[in-house]
Amino acid sequence: MSDTSAPGRDSVTRIMAWVLGALVPGIAAYVWLFGPAILITLALATVTAVAAEAAMLKARGYPLRPFLFDLSAVVTAWLLALSLPPLAPWWLIVTGVLAAIVVAKHLYGGLGQNIFNPAMVGYAVLIVSFPVQMTQWAGPLELTGISLTLGESASLIFGGELPRATLDAVTMATPLDTLRTGLLQQLTVDETLRQPIFGAVGGVGFEWLAVAFWVGGLILWARRIIGWQIPMAFLVGILLTAGLLHFVDAGRYGSPLFHFFAPSVALAAFFIATDPVSGATTPRGKLIFGFGAGVLTIVIRTWGGFPDGVAFAILLMNLAVPLIDQYTQPRIYGEARPGRAPRA
Repeated sequence: MSDTSAPGRDSVTRIMAWVLGALVPGIAAYVWLFGPAILITLALATVTAVAAEAAMLKARGYPLRPFLFDLSAVVTAWLLALSLPPLAPWWLIVTGVLAAIVVAKHLYGGLGQNIFNPAMVGYAVLIVSFPVQMTQWAGPLELTGISLTLGESASLIFGGELPRATLDAVTMATPLDTLRTGLLQQLTVDETLRQPIFGAVGGVGFEWLAVAFWVGGLILWARRIIGWQIPMAFLVGILLTAGLLHFVDAGRYGSPLFHFFAPSVALAAFFIATDPVSGATTPRGKLIFGFGAGVLTIVIRTWGGFPDGVAFAILLMNLAVPLIDQYTQPRIYGEARPGRAPRA
């Protein structure tokens, strides 16, 4: 998350602690707007991540201290958990975290060596493998009027059952999925947005959740934990691409503000795309990386097979990082540009 290229172990722990703290406003809003189920998801993801981290460190012959306590595994767990449906079954959470920690992180060499964002790898594995379970989102309390207790949420996550009527009442599609479904049914954007799940500029509850993530992201920026280039470029890419499509055909494409106030966009801009290991490292490269991720997010949301394209957009830009960094290195006086012969 930090723009520091090679921080020491103490610095890594401090940065990760700030990231976790900056996520607290979003988590608090999540509980207030959608119920306490997210707390169980976060707890299970954290335990799984720490256990997987310890097992991999031991298997690779690394000491548990200080690697286990640098909080990087917990940050990955929280980012993935906040990207999943809060009532997702326990095995879905565990599978996603194991894919993130074991495959995306340690099989590439551990912290500092992974070329892909681990949390987004975990998300991509789940959305491709278990698309049905990844669409069962808890509805905002303002709409459902039903608040599951912490015990009821835990029972549901760990395989318990609720009356079918209750379960149908507390789960629903996300605003992005609802808009996509409406457009596939040949409804216009305005006709689709008349459904109760949509609020002033985004989804009911979801727009306030996005604001809470914005608050956390601005805290990271104010503390200089992250730079401005990637978040700004990512948001510009979102707004320009969505704005152009909306201008061309407002009946077929949602407004840029609708995308802007999606929680996944705020989470990606400040907490996910800013990963210093899998993201671009040069000043110009960060702008290209962020802008490309923003453009690809809207392209995938509009024409791709999934309602939200954040994870795949960031993973695709991760692939382009070596090329981006190579061609955006600051020039030293007298040095040839990449691909050109030096002057005689």
